[in-house]
Order: sequence, then structure tokens, then C-alpha cells
Amino acid sequence: MRLGGQLFGDLRDPEKWARAVRDAGFRAAICPVGADAGEAEVKSFMEVAVKHDIAISEVGAWSNPISPDAQVREAALAHSKRQLAIAETVGARCCVNIAGSRGEQWDGPHPDNFSDETFERIVDTVREIIDEVQPKRTFFALETMPWIFPDSADTYLALLRAIDRPMFGVHLDPVNMISSPRVYYRNGEMIRDFFAKLGPHIRNCHAKDIRLAGQLTVRLEEVVPGRGALDYRTFLRELSKLDPDTPLIIEHLQNAEECAEGAAYIRQVANEIGVAL
Repeated sequence: MRLGGQLFGDLRDPEKWARAVRDAGFRAAICPVGADAGEAEVKSFMEVAVKHDIAISEVGAWSNPISPDAQVREAALAHSKRQLAIAETVGARCCVNIAGSRGEQWDGPHPDNFSDETFERIVDTVREIIDEVQPKRTFFALETMPWIFPDSADTYLALLRAIDRPMFGVHLDPVNMISSPRVYYRNGEMIRDFFAKLGPHIRNCHAKDIRLAGQLTVRLEEVVPGRGALDYRTFLRELSKLDPDTPLIIEHLQNAEECAEGAAYIRQVANEIGVAL
């Protein structure tokens, strides 16, 4: 697999960006430009990524294409299509969004998020995005989340079958599927189940960690890789069975020091189990 992570500072210059990726010991990175970039800028980053053997893991399309607000929904759909087009241009592993939310918070909980109607709305939305852009070498994917589909291997598999588009892929963030103490303490089982059911479709993964606080009610906190209970041995072992170019991207950290800490932990575990990064 290819490890990547957050980069900090002004990295709009392609060579400076590539040096930052390689200096961190990474072989993958999130696309540093979006749909607002000009054709020449996009091309320059593509060329530099190829030159330095950096895999573009994802292009983010973060927005709410199932919003109850029509204006927000249409803007999110347009944004997702533009970002998917960029992902196709740069040859990214995927363009990723979350499914969204039926509430005002684009990435938040809502009573209707797990309804049959919401499931169908997600299916229709993803089909529209893929059908309009018609990608040939990248995939559109939905990040797993705790309070909207897909929230498990089974719901992701159901979406994969319902959407029925060859360029719909899988984006795995195992931490986002840990929403109870039962899954928290058995997250290795959850990870193995996910890979068993969806492994060939996985295009990209996120790396972070999670810690259960010992107080009522249940409180689960996202933490730097190595400070929590995510079963990284199982995660890395299963990931190593896939395409060797599959990226694992460390995310949601506050500074370069935290990113270096998380990367060092992941490399340590990988070394212990004999997995190459």
C-alpha cells in the first residue's frame, strides 16, 4: 500500500508540494488542487506527481447532495460533478464525498438519515453524478460514516448493488464505523468483515484512531493513530492483500508533529507484521 498524510504550509507550487510529500516519507497524497484550478495548474501537478511517483489518492467533493434545501443540494451536485471531473483528469484513485445528511449540518445526524427514502435518494444522487461525468479511469466513492449510509459493510454492499455503476467504488474509514462499545472492542472483526465483502472495490482508505472514554453516556473520541484502540495490525494486514497502490491517508490532525507521530506508529506496526509501505 501507499502511505500518505496531511501536509502543512503553502504548497501551491507543484515541486514544493512534491518535495513535502517525499520528505514526509509518503508515496501518496490528496489532490492539492480542485475544480477552481486552471488547466495549466492541474497539468503541472499531474506531471510532478508522475515524476516523483506520488499516487493521487482522492479528490474531495465534500458537500451535501441530499440536503433538504434545494439550493444547497443543487450546488453540492454541481460541485461533486466538477470534482469528479478533476479526479478523472489527474487520474486520482477516487473522488470521495460522504452521502450527506437530511439535516442542516452537511455531515451531521438526522432522524431520517437511515430511512428507505434516504437510501434511494443516495442511489439516485450517485447515479446522476457518475452518469453525467462518465469517468473512465477514476471512481466516485462514499466515505463510511457513523450516521448515514454507508455505515457498515452490509449497507455499503447494498449501495454498491443498488447504484449498479462500474465506476462506483469504496472508500474505507474504519474509525467512522465504530459507534458502540461492542464494535469498539471487536473492531478487528468489523475490519475483516469489511475487507471480505468489499475488498476488491476499495479505492482509498483513511487512517486515524479512536478512544472510548470511561464515562456515561458513551463517548468516543477521534485521536492520533497509536493513541487509541483501532486494530491497525488487522487493518494493515488486510489492506496489504489489495492492489499495492491502494493509498492509506492519515487525516484530521492539527499539525505536522501529530502527522509525524501517526505515520511513525503506522510504520512501526507495518514493520512488526512484515507489511511494506
